[in-house]
Amino acid sequence: QVSLVESGGGSVQAGDSLRLSCSISGRTEVPYAMGWFRQAPGKEREFVGSINWNGAATDYADSVRGRLTISRDNARNMLYLQMNSLKPEDTAIYFCGLSHTGWGDDLRSAREYAYWGQGTQVTVFQ
Repeated sequence: QVSLVESGGGSVQAGDSLRLSCSISGRTEVPYAMGWFRQAPGKEREFVGSINWNGAATDYADSVRGRLTISRDNARNMLYLQMNSLKPEDTAIYFCGLSHTGWGDDLRSAREYAYWGQGTQVTVFQ
């Protein structure tokens, strides 16, 4: 069984930064891709970014490209999301996911992820 736990969320002002973390534990089939999604109240879960198994390839939603950076440390079983220049529209619960899909556009779909964390709240005030 795989367990994902997010942390690092909080309430910040527009323009501030946050760094989200996702710890990964349990038996995972390597290699595996990881992703970040978010869900705002009344909206569907949406893709934020994904990273391949060794961190060499990343993909981002247009709305966050250039402001958010995804990275991973396989030695520590950690996934990160550095969030800069935050905007009120970034307010949401952020989830990390683990996928056994190799790499590609499919990772923009939540259906490609086999495991999810419980989420961490990010609130950005104007």
